[in-house]
Amino acid sequence: MAPPLLFLRDIHLTFGGTPTLEGADISIAPGERLCLVGRNGSGKSTLLKIAAGLIEADKGERFVHPGATVRYLPQEPDLTGYATTLAYVEAGLGPGDEPYRAAYLLNELGLTGVENPANLSGGEARRAALARVLAPEPDILLLDEPTNHLDLPAIEWLEKEIGSLRSALVLISHDRRFLENLSRATIWLDRGVTRRMDRGFAFFEEWRDQVLEEEERDRQKLDRKIVAEEHWVRYGVTARRKRNVRRMANLAALRQERRDARRVAGTVRMTLTEGEESGKLVIEAVGVNKDWGGPPIVKDFSIRVARGDRIGIVGPNGAGKTTLLNLLTGVIPPDSGKVKLGASLEMVTLDQRRESLDPETTLSDTLTGGGSDYVEVGGERKHVVGYMRDFLFSPEQARTPVSVLSGGERGRLMLARALAKPSNLLVLDEPTNDLDLETLDLLQEMIGDYQGTAIVISHDRDFLDRVATSILMSEGDGRWTEYAGGYSDMVAQRGAGVARKVAEKAEASKESTALPAAPPERAAKRKLSFKEKHALETLPKKIDELAAKAASLHERLADPALFAKDSKKFGQFSHDLAKVEADKAKAEEEWLALEMLREELEG
Repeated sequence: MAPPLLFLRDIHLTFGGTPTLEGADISIAPGERLCLVGRNGSGKSTLLKIAAGLIEADKGERFVHPGATVRYLPQEPDLTGYATTLAYVEAGLGPGDEPYRAAYLLNELGLTGVENPANLSGGEARRAALARVLAPEPDILLLDEPTNHLDLPAIEWLEKEIGSLRSALVLISHDRRFLENLSRATIWLDRGVTRRMDRGFAFFEEWRDQVLEEEERDRQKLDRKIVAEEHWVRYGVTARRKRNVRRMANLAALRQERRDARRVAGTVRMTLTEGEESGKLVIEAVGVNKDWGGPPIVKDFSIRVARGDRIGIVGPNGAGKTTLLNLLTGVIPPDSGKVKLGASLEMVTLDQRRESLDPETTLSDTLTGGGSDYVEVGGERKHVVGYMRDFLFSPEQARTPVSVLSGGERGRLMLARALAKPSNLLVLDEPTNDLDLETLDLLQEMIGDYQGTAIVISHDRDFLDRVATSILMSEGDGRWTEYAGGYSDMVAQRGAGVARKVAEKAEASKESTALPAAPPERAAKRKLSFKEKHALETLPKKIDELAAKAASLHERLADPALFAKDSKKFGQFSHDLAKVEADKAKAEEEWLALEMLREELEG
């Protein structure tokens, strides 16, 4: 492993009030894949901006290897001053970069390059910004919420594109599947400091819980120690004055340590106000058609939604997901066909753009409707400040206008308002936007326990896998197909369906041309050799051993003083790590090829 391309050491930053960063560290080696995680408001974006050189810390060290190229993707890219999207992307290229990649990436992301940046939607601006940072193939990519405003096809394309690059990566995202597939190490920013785990995001939550449990045990030990010292002060035998003074000073220090300790931010407490039980049949659509004067958005669509169903709606941007949702809920009428809504429906809607929030209204009035300090939740009357605390808002924010809230805070406010209303039908359009992972967990649990029916539009694959009982997928040309299960189930079923169609066509072609069937039969009888079977069984253990060696070498090289103390040992460790990682990559590729062969031979 070569010396770090970029590192931040002992970073401190305070904007006023509680410090945002209090000794944060990051080290980025060539080719590393890091994910940066933490609660909303913990300072992740700020730390990434410091790494990009856009913000100067109050204290700490920032080092970038001479000649290393760094590209940063902000949450809200600014395209002003450019005539076209192609001009914007080309402006990010360096002297030695390949100019063709600007047009290539824009095309891959669904843009032509001639668009006027002033007329772009949020999703289109994000695509152009992604093309700009990816085109140079930089040494370091710093990506802040790259999947925001992207549809599923674009997210999956982006995942493959980033995976194929040799750039080092630091990634902030609320998309679990995206983090799991791309990260190889995790940096957790919590209460101003960073902790590092040399494993991907898939292992983060288990590790985080262990750390917090250890902290709680240490806090309890400190509390017991304070109690013991206070008992001595009250009831202990009077000893020498100097000893008394020292013990009193120790007690004061313990109390100060307890006061200074920053505890973990609380968790959102969601209580859903459920209405009267709806009828068994919630929605029935028969032969529904809809267009807006162009190609069909919905064509000959039929579905029955029963009480308790959780329907996920999936498709690329522009496929008509929101139109389909509005048809099913009776917001707009179909051009032909019929939509029947069940009896006793009480519907609550969470819109994608948060447009129903009045920017001039205060948080308190948004939740209560104005004229009251109380809100009805789950059949109980609750003070609005207490209800705000459940969603991590401070009492001081009660009179704050909505316009000053961050995206994550607006998302929590929309949830708080929606969940306070009685309902038996939840209609959620992109509910996961801007929510942190802990809040997402609670939202998933809440929907899972909900006794009513839920219809959800989402581009979050993990969220759909956890909550959906079936998926409505856009097949193009206004056709929508329902698949049982979550997103992964839908992908598996569509793949099988395509394979069956190919097989049927091949069978029809074989019958019409009367070709001999012997060659396919011989191919079908092919089996794995003993050597291939042995490799398939032993390679996973070998990969785990190599991963453990790599982790051990990473840990040794992470010592910032190693290079100065023993540069020869540092070079040897770096050489060993490069070889171990190369061997691991080769073993993984070999195992993957054998596994694919096995699946192919077994049909």
